[in-house]
Amino acid sequence: MSAAEQELLKLSRQLLTAIDAGDWKSYVALCDDSITCFEPEALGHLVGGLPFHQFYFDLPGTPTQPAKQSTIASPHVRVMGTAAVVTYVRVVQKLDASGSPLSTCAMETRVWEQQASGWKHVHFHRTPV
Repeated sequence: MSAAEQELLKLSRQLLTAIDAGDWKSYVALCDDSITCFEPEALGHLVGGLPFHQFYFDLPGTPTQPAKQSTIASPHVRVMGTAAVVTYVRVVQKLDASGSPLSTCAMETRVWEQQASGWKHVHFHRTPV
């Protein structure tokens, strides 16, 4: 894996850690203000901008208690000049309402753009498995 591919995989892991921890400041630092997405919470619509995502970070109980953990499985990174695509299966470990361990999976595609300030997350698509 090239240095750029390693960096993008590291940034993707940092992004998931920020999401799992409810760390809005770290999430914003990694994302472009105009980020777009297709995800289950958007109910089939393309959503743009950070405010949609901030709603979930601001919910009571965030960061999630008890904490959850995301693992990137089967990653693939493709760099195309100043753009890159990182794809993987995200395995999330957490506890259900009764305190029993639970794992869920989603297929994720993260698009990154190299900007003057470094790589910024500009689009993602998440599909539950």
